[in-house]
Amino acid sequence: MSCCVPARDGDPGQRAETPILRGENIGSLRVRIPGGRVKIGTSKPHHRGDGESSVREISLDTFYIDRFAVTNQRFARFTAATGYNTEAERFGWSFVFSSLLAAPNAGAAVEGAPDWWRRLEGACWRHPEGPGSGLEARADHPVVHISWNDATAFAIWAGGRLPREAEWEHAAKGGAPDAKYPWGDEDPTEIYTPCNIWQGDFPRSNTLADGYFSTCPVSAFEPNGYGLYNCSGNAWEWCHDGFSVRSLSRSAKSRNASSRAMEERVLKGGSYLCHRSYCFRYRIAARTGRSRDTSAGHTGFRLAYDAPES
Repeated sequence: MSCCVPARDGDPGQRAETPILRGENIGSLRVRIPGGRVKIGTSKPHHRGDGESSVREISLDTFYIDRFAVTNQRFARFTAATGYNTEAERFGWSFVFSSLLAAPNAGAAVEGAPDWWRRLEGACWRHPEGPGSGLEARADHPVVHISWNDATAFAIWAGGRLPREAEWEHAAKGGAPDAKYPWGDEDPTEIYTPCNIWQGDFPRSNTLADGYFSTCPVSAFEPNGYGLYNCSGNAWEWCHDGFSVRSLSRSAKSRNASSRAMEERVLKGGSYLCHRSYCFRYRIAARTGRSRDTSAGHTGFRLAYDAPES
């Protein structure tokens, strides 16, 4: 169990079927990303068990991707048009970081996860910190408590799709093939804060050096070279791919067997809870995987689109 995203370890046979809903197509948010031979992965892995390494070249077609993660406002248009209920709403609960709660011991502890995670009844995208919380002043923040299934349902409605992991990495680099972060190679510090992550002593104290304790507007901070915002930090972003580790080691084989059984999908980019001392996963090559019905107070997404054939 990772600190990053606790897993909803439900029985796959009991998952609610995700409806297929189609609706508006919002084209003004898109950025064209050139294809070709691109590098993914890293030669300097930090979490080897996650399958970050090694560097490899692959071919990608040209595609489009949203500048921003999907916002609460945009997701609200989807639910208003379709009546869609997210899996957190259907399950009746989701995972919330304890320090965001009025009563940090509210909800239930999560078996196998660090004690800063709480399973909270009523937590969902409309109520990020559970009953009594809302979206006031957060219309332009990334929608969270979103599962892979929820993100896929939105993508179908919006005429897009979830990005493939390689596409996400290529786009996040902003045209710099060897970039460590969307802005380059300089590590964030208490003084240099190019993204929304944890500053201070995780999980005990956050200095708020970047100005935020939880999510921030999707347009906060500087965009990368392709014009994409917040590919590091703020909210984890679901990718299309199933999660697997490219290795023949015994631990990798065990991890891959578990991933297949749980139907895990890839998450990229890290969140406002990432800190170098614990979850150093706001690097572009970093990755994790969770079951496709998992949701938490820092899981969101952005859309990709196929480029028209010339």
